[in-house]
Amino acid sequence: MSENQPDKGIPKGINADAVTAWIAERTPIAPPLSFSQITGGLSNLTYEVTDSAQQKLVVRRPPLGHVLATAHDMGREHRIINALSGTNVPVPPLVGFCEDESVNGAPFYVMHFVDGIIARDKEQGAKLSLPARENSGVDLMRVLHSLHKVDLDEVGLSDLGRHDGYVERQLKRWQRQWEATKDEDVPEMERLQERLAQSIPTQTETTIVHGDYRLDNCILTPDGDVAAVLDWELCTLGDPRADLGLLLVYWEEPTDTLSLGRNGATALDGFASRAELLSLYGNFSGRNMDGVEYFVALGYWKLACILQGVIVRYRSGSMGDSAGTSDSGNDQVRQLALAGLSALEGRFGYV
Repeated sequence: MSENQPDKGIPKGINADAVTAWIAERTPIAPPLSFSQITGGLSNLTYEVTDSAQQKLVVRRPPLGHVLATAHDMGREHRIINALSGTNVPVPPLVGFCEDESVNGAPFYVMHFVDGIIARDKEQGAKLSLPARENSGVDLMRVLHSLHKVDLDEVGLSDLGRHDGYVERQLKRWQRQWEATKDEDVPEMERLQERLAQSIPTQTETTIVHGDYRLDNCILTPDGDVAAVLDWELCTLGDPRADLGLLLVYWEEPTDTLSLGRNGATALDGFASRAELLSLYGNFSGRNMDGVEYFVALGYWKLACILQGVIVRYRSGSMGDSAGTSDSGNDQVRQLALAGLSALEGRFGYV
């Protein structure tokens, strides 16, 4: 069975027989297995696996078809999760990594299913009580601080990336992706990139940077604690303020004028404000929050570049069975660029 012509009932990107056999060699399961694609992610493909005894696992693999060089490295993502498994950063327990493309058409890794709440929208966020929502901001910042204090040598990740020039590398990488995927000129993107390049802040420390740290990339317990941090594909070494900046990009407030149809959970009563998140992180880490505006703007620009790549993959059919619309994508890219320009002036969530 090819990755693009699945059997009836099996989502694209899964060779059910071969993947079942691979998993059966590594963990006790009760075949047959059922596979369903988990929606919500916009890059690598994620599948929930359930056996006849209702035990659950998760399979993660790259998008179907062509992807940009160095992107969607399953082995690297597996390595990061494995390295963090003995730290105070909660990650899903791993089953293993398969680099043999004959098994499923591309490398993949398998992890145990972590039960909990993923607050992708207001409906899911409403499953948390008011005290749990209040606690979620505290624990998100505690976990982020725990990630940023991980000893790189101790966990064997000192060679994960360069230790210097984080912002310069980010600008170069995402500008390259933007140029490779844009299908029309967006002057606001060019203007934001120019301003970011002209005002690069000094990097004073190097930590692990998740690269996509946000509420809906975490599984929460009913009490609002972080049970597991997901989606490590953009993880690297760099300036810890980058994670904080991107988190603030995704953290919606009721008064925001920027709306991309996310129906964000954090606009509900009980969730912390952006200012409160900054204060919490500063209290945990002792770090000065000066210059975070730059990293919020960088986050908006980076998200716009990522969104453009996602739009192209949706249009080409590379995102499997995921449902999604891309017709309005170019306007969303423009809105993100405008929000980035606003963030440079210290106004978050506004266009």
